[in-house]
This record gives sequence, structure tokens and C-alpha cells, in this order.
Amino acid sequence: MLTSSSRLLRLLSLLQTRRHWAGAELAERLEVHPRTLRRDIDRLRELGYPVHASSGVAGGYAFRAGRALPPLLLDDEEALAAAIALRTATAGAVGGIEEASLRALVKLEQVMPSRLHRRIEALRSAILPLDRTGPVVDANQLAQLAAACREQLRLSFNYGDSQGRATTRTVEPQGVVHTGERWYLVAWDPAREDWRTFRIDRIAGALATGAHFAPRPAPEGGDLRAYVSRSLAVSPYSEQARVVLHSPRAEMARRIPPSAGMLEEIDAGRCLLLCGANALDQLVYWLMALDVDYEVQAPAALKERLRVAGERLARCLAADDLPPKNSRPA
Repeated sequence: MLTSSSRLLRLLSLLQTRRHWAGAELAERLEVHPRTLRRDIDRLRELGYPVHASSGVAGGYAFRAGRALPPLLLDDEEALAAAIALRTATAGAVGGIEEASLRALVKLEQVMPSRLHRRIEALRSAILPLDRTGPVVDANQLAQLAAACREQLRLSFNYGDSQGRATTRTVEPQGVVHTGERWYLVAWDPAREDWRTFRIDRIAGALATGAHFAPRPAPEGGDLRAYVSRSLAVSPYSEQARVVLHSPRAEMARRIPPSAGMLEEIDAGRCLLLCGANALDQLVYWLMALDVDYEVQAPAALKERLRVAGERLARCLAADDLPPKNSRPA
């Protein structure tokens, strides 16, 4: 039998693992009478924990959001994951949260068992992050965007496109996507009557929220990550290419990330690559480095660039076969 204090901590831990607990099931897990459970729930409420009770056949207890954030109980794996995430956040792609992440990490490590400290130190020595050179987004701005998506509120903001042109956009935000390098906002643009992807680091100034909008079906069947990947692979570039790769789609998918090109299966041994670039020479060198047979369907200019590159390579190889000028035949 657990002591009263231990039982209270055990109850708090259980409540935080589910959205709803049936009263009888919770009492059984704690091995106490339902009356004892009700008293323990009342004690948690006195301590500031927002525990909601419901009656009836489906009645029970649920942990709800309150006016303040109460202490959380984490198991070993959850504490380890939180510590690693906080360490990453101190030098991540979201600006404005480094100091808060560091404070939270200090609090967490102060109460962390020594066995977890050893595991964290082992991970810290094994994981060596590279210096981040990409753009950093503001944490408050990111939170505002996420809230507008959740509340379905129109947004207006100033935006600088890839050509450096400044525009004012009013959109219906759908979701926020992180690709591993940058943050993007996916939104419906009423002025263009289409879905658009916005790099969040290019949103300038304050965000203005407007009226609620009616939800609409999201692109890619709701898979916003897939939509952003397709947008990054093809849409932003002035040069578009269609290339048949003589290799199974599954094999090429392991070598070509979604942000670099979209792959469509043709048959068991071939797939179609849809990709783009701001200069055709970039595609020439990339295709030559794929180490796979291919056929360029479009554009014709890419075929010509590849032909010229192939002739240049043949001349270089032929030059290697020539004897040195000062050498004499044996």
C-alpha cells in the first residue's frame, strides 16, 4: 500500500498520461477505494492542479488546462527527451527562446537522477551539432502564426519574396511546417485563389489578425509537409525539368530528398523525377552525380547542356590518353 504522499504523486502521474480516466479504473490502478480517490483528487485541486470530474456512465477524471502551469511529473525517457530538446533549442532555428530554454534546462537537470545525467552526458559527447548558418525565426512570431492557424483567423503581413520584392499579403493560415532547415507557413491566398507557401523568416514587421474564416480542405489531403516539399522542389524555380530515372522509385527516394525533387513511379524499374533550379547548369552537375541512367524529357535546353558537358568530359578523357609532348616512343 502506498503512503498518502506517494499515492498523490502516483495519481498525478497517471492523470498526466491520459486525457480521461474512468473513476473505477483509476481507483483500481492505485489500489484504493473510490472515496479515497475522491479525497486525493480534492487534495490535488487544493494544490492548484486543474482536475475535472464528470458523472454518469462515462464519468471520470481528466486533467485540464488551468490558470497557471502546475508542476509536471516525467518518467526517465520523457525527462531525457525534454533535456535533449532543450539543449537543441538553445542554439536552434527559433530565435528568442534560447534563454528560456537554458533556464528550463537548469531546472530540469537540478532534479534529474544521476543515472539520467550520465546518459545525457554520453549523448552530448556523441552529438556534435554544426554551426547554424540559416535564417532564424522569432519565437513570438511563430507562436502567433500557430495560434492564427488553430483559431482560423485571417492574417495580414508584409512579405519579401525570393526576388526581394515587398508585398502585403492577406491569407487564411492552414499550418506551420519545419523542413529541418527553415520554417514555412501554408495558407490560402484569396487574392490568387490558390494555396501558397511563405518562408516565415521573410515575413517582416507585425502580424495583423482579422476575422474568422471558414475552413477549407487542406492541400495534399492534409499532408502539409508533402505540400511544402513539392512546392520547394519545383514551384520556386525558373527552370523546370522532367527526367526519367532508370532505377526504382524506392531506391531513388533514399537518395533524393522530397525538397530536392518529386518522384513518381513509372514501372518497377523506372521513375519520373520532377525538379527545378534557377540555372540549368546546376541540374546538369546534379544529374551527372546521381550515378544512374536517365532520359531528359524536358526542357530541351537541359538536353543540350548535358550534350555539351558530355563532349567536354570526352575531350578531357581523350587528353589523358595522349602521351606527354616531350616523351619519346620506346
